[in-house]
Amino acid sequence: MPRTPLLANWTWKLPLPAPFDTVASNVSTTHYSTYCTASTKKATLHSSILNAILAYMDTDTTLSPGSTSENAVGTQGDKTVVEYNSQSGEIHAVCYNAKNGRIYAGRYEDITSNPKVYSLKESGNTGSALFFVLMPTALTDDEFRENYALLGKCKNDGFSDMDEAQKAAFILCDNLYRRICAGEVLGAAQIMLNIPSTGNVPQLTTLNLQKGAYSPSSVLFGTFRILTAPSASSGSTNVKKEDFIGHYLLSERTFSPKEELLIPRLSDWYVIPPEVVAVCRHAKETSKGFQPMRNFMLRGPAGTGKTEGAKAIAAGLGLPYLYYTCSANTEVYDFLGQMLPDTNERRSNTAEYPSLTDIQMDPATAYKKLTGVYDESVTEDQVYEKLLEVIDQDAKALASQNSSGQRFRYVETPLITAIRKGYLIEIQEPTVIANPGVLVGLNALLDRCASVTLTTGEVVTRHPDTVIVITTNNNYSGCRDMNQSVLSRMNLIIDMEAPNVETLAKRVMNVTGCTDQTAVMDMASAVSEISEHCKEHMITDGCCGVRELISWVQSYMICGNIMEAASYTVLSSASGDPENRADILSSCLNQKFAA
Repeated sequence: MPRTPLLANWTWKLPLPAPFDTVASNVSTTHYSTYCTASTKKATLHSSILNAILAYMDTDTTLSPGSTSENAVGTQGDKTVVEYNSQSGEIHAVCYNAKNGRIYAGRYEDITSNPKVYSLKESGNTGSALFFVLMPTALTDDEFRENYALLGKCKNDGFSDMDEAQKAAFILCDNLYRRICAGEVLGAAQIMLNIPSTGNVPQLTTLNLQKGAYSPSSVLFGTFRILTAPSASSGSTNVKKEDFIGHYLLSERTFSPKEELLIPRLSDWYVIPPEVVAVCRHAKETSKGFQPMRNFMLRGPAGTGKTEGAKAIAAGLGLPYLYYTCSANTEVYDFLGQMLPDTNERRSNTAEYPSLTDIQMDPATAYKKLTGVYDESVTEDQVYEKLLEVIDQDAKALASQNSSGQRFRYVETPLITAIRKGYLIEIQEPTVIANPGVLVGLNALLDRCASVTLTTGEVVTRHPDTVIVITTNNNYSGCRDMNQSVLSRMNLIIDMEAPNVETLAKRVMNVTGCTDQTAVMDMASAVSEISEHCKEHMITDGCCGVRELISWVQSYMICGNIMEAASYTVLSSASGDPENRADILSSCLNQKFAA
């Protein structure tokens, strides 16, 4: 039977909580759940499960009226959120999505501290908080609910009847164990659970906490102290562009007109996300320190606004914006610049060839470019003949140079330009690079007081205002893990999450100009459902996000039919497999939009 780190071998050896620490044996061949289908019937008491159940009973006011437990249980859509007071005195905050089994957790020393990683290991956390967050899902099962009530009655009676208590405890532990570990054969009774094999549970992030991503919309029991609704000052409200653009200058600088054109202008439809404000604040407020924060990573699915976020950061910092897009074949010299053969060497009096438009519009000036002589009487045909003559002369000169030795010129990349001049540079999709060691070659530039030696021998020192923003997808086909030495040099790593349906619809209406709010809201909801469906069914050969929604809405505005537009856009983008598309159509679109 497959195991999860939550039920690793060492977890079965932990001491049982009172009063079960006095039982003669922690194994029963008499009492077990109906989901025990093995030929040898038995159930085993599990310490973390029992701790979670007893703590939940203390919190459950239907079993313990007037409970003073500091634990809390709530829901947010499909998610269960809890705060669990561990035996070590820490508060363990956990968020669980029953539809896909994803679970996030954080350990807090008190309600004002930052979260620490929740790690399942023998010398770490036992998993009681994770079982605690599963309790509302576990209680949807009739057998579990019946024995939970029986054990609750025994508890309220002071465990006067330990035989009944042990019977209920054996069945509860076995029920939960089998619904987690053998759930794929149990259908609706399955408890989906997705925990990394390392035992390190994905962490609650402070930024998402401030945004209210884990705040309960409904409180079942207790009072939340950490996963509370965000305050008005937490950054959850929209930021006005006039209060953002250029308000986080790193230093007093004057840019040339050409550089001014490189500073992004934010579109009217763009809503500034709190992640962008957070990056700008960190960059500005650490500028006077010994080690200012200048390296950032925006990570998340396609369409969550990573590149727009990088441009907005540049606007907030008042910096020119450049970018470099990586490919599978990107090498270190693609970042640092290359020495290329100089095929454009010309006579000193002809810096460049005139174009055909130049010849047609102003023959005299074009002739001067070629000969150095301004002749108003020259005709277009004469200039064109002279152009061919000069090209032929230059070709012969180049051939002569090749025989005596090729000349080369250095071509600078956007990264070196940004490093040299103090711009913001966005490095897009570095995880697609086939050689994961390529970015390691940039570590010298990512460090404080960084410099790099170019192929020309020039040493370029990083301007103190240079900001590097790495934007990357995660878990996409072709993506590789980022080298840890690069990750360690990122001052902030921010996971960009897809906006909620209401925000998504508002953004798309602003982009497309569509005024049919009801239709766009339904389409935004469908895109979210398709995305979740693809994740749950491991459909990974396509994508479905903000860009696909924008295309869908635009197509709908043209053809006037939501389902027809969907077939050209979100449906075809979600997967190239006809069977997958048929499944998505029936599961996510037909019921919502079929006439």
